[in-house]
Amino acid sequence: MDLKADSEDMDYKRPAPIEVFASRSTLHGISHMFTYERMCIKRSLWILFFLGSLGVLVMVCVDRVQFYFQYPHVTKLDEVAAPMMVFPSVTFCNLNSFRFSRVTRNDLYHAGELLALLNGRYEIRDPHLVEENVLQILKERADFDNYKPRPFNMREFYDRTGHDIKDMLLSCYYRGMECSAEDFKVVSPAGFYPQFSLGAPSVQIPPGWDGAKGL
Repeated sequence: MDLKADSEDMDYKRPAPIEVFASRSTLHGISHMFTYERMCIKRSLWILFFLGSLGVLVMVCVDRVQFYFQYPHVTKLDEVAAPMMVFPSVTFCNLNSFRFSRVTRNDLYHAGELLALLNGRYEIRDPHLVEENVLQILKERADFDNYKPRPFNMREFYDRTGHDIKDMLLSCYYRGMECSAEDFKVVSPAGFYPQFSLGAPSVQIPPGWDGAKGL
């Protein structure tokens, strides 16, 4: 009796075959793949369909994950036709903030160190790096023996030594008509990045460099 009871307990604890689980599962097609039949064309086809579907699912998931990590974005633009266009302000950027040929001895005395041409002792900075013709001019203009400096104004310096639009504007056409440097008015302080506007009235610029920050 004890042996029979132990046998019944072992049968009770033994998990049900996968065929039983498949027959009771609501997962579509699993009952056709796990059956008691040994070989069956229907069973083989269901297994192929299941593996194929699983492969497609994995492929699509991997593709979407890769696409997500590319951080895609869409830019939408609205185009509006305007019969009359106001000419925008144009900024001319020149890495050479001033023309060396316009620099005077008084400029070197007051701003030579700021312009990286002289050191704190009014001596030529790194003369071995300066071209021979430029070095000769620097030596002449940096001779401050018995020199009496005049008042210096940074705004006047950039207005005088800054690049002129006539030297930078090669050609200009607006609405099919040719324009020239005379058609432009300065609307921002001259200096590192002068800003011009076609036909715009002159604008009063407050002291300081705040006007150039709004470009």
